[in-house]
Amino acid sequence: MFSESMRDEEILNRELKNVEEEFAHMLMRIPRRNEPPQEPSAYWLHLEIIERHYVLEHAQIAPGSTVVEIGCGSHAITTVPLAYKVGETGRVCAVDISRWREFNRILQAATLRRRVMPLWCDATQLPVKSESFDMAVSIHGVRSFRNKDTIVKIFKEMLRVSPRLFVAASLPIAKTRAQKAHLEMYNLREEIFEALSGRKDDIHYFPLEKLAEFVVNAGGTITETKTVDTGLPDHLATLPKEFVEKIGDEEKRERLLERWEIAFDNLLKYGEEHPPVGIIKAVKA
Repeated sequence: MFSESMRDEEILNRELKNVEEEFAHMLMRIPRRNEPPQEPSAYWLHLEIIERHYVLEHAQIAPGSTVVEIGCGSHAITTVPLAYKVGETGRVCAVDISRWREFNRILQAATLRRRVMPLWCDATQLPVKSESFDMAVSIHGVRSFRNKDTIVKIFKEMLRVSPRLFVAASLPIAKTRAQKAHLEMYNLREEIFEALSGRKDDIHYFPLEKLAEFVVNAGGTITETKTVDTGLPDHLATLPKEFVEKIGDEEKRERLLERWEIAFDNLLKYGEEHPPVGIIKAVKA
């Protein structure tokens, strides 16, 4: 764990030289994570925020824009760079249905809280008027949308409240051994959650073509698709072993524990890297 943090600190120091000076200063106001032992690195949050910052460069968000973000999550990982990019006169409406634990604290540390309006609701039924925003954004959120029908419903709502859609999601592609190690661990999450609670969460990554199909089925006209590779670490795939050990079904527990051990050994051996990211831009059909 210590060596992983040291490696990530080196990567973070390198990336801080590649981003805008103002963004770097803002980012470093956010404290390092003092998480439980299962967290592999004290710098994971900063690196994840930088990854979203790079992805959002492809959205071409103008200062002063109003943006609705679907699936902001408890750590405001995309909200932070979004709030930075919209500037002092812009606003971000951050939507999530349940995860808010660290949200305000992180935005306040980054001095961006007043640019953000949190909205606790179901993203398939946004309580806002049509075309209320300049852009609707989802970055690495599709994996938490439960199933294919929910994905289409959410994309349809995004197109209702904004004329422009920007979606980015990790793809099931491995160009490096570290990316393959990430996929091996991440692909256990859906089965582990289902075995624990009876419902799926963190569903498997979709190919870019399938993501585009969801957008079209939601009523969007795709204007651009591309694949980008940030080459940054991604530690969010790993669930603690203790989660797997709580599975009641003995056969499922033993099978998933065996796969977890193999995947974890590969993470230690090869590291853990973001898979390539698929990007889709669309407008209303």
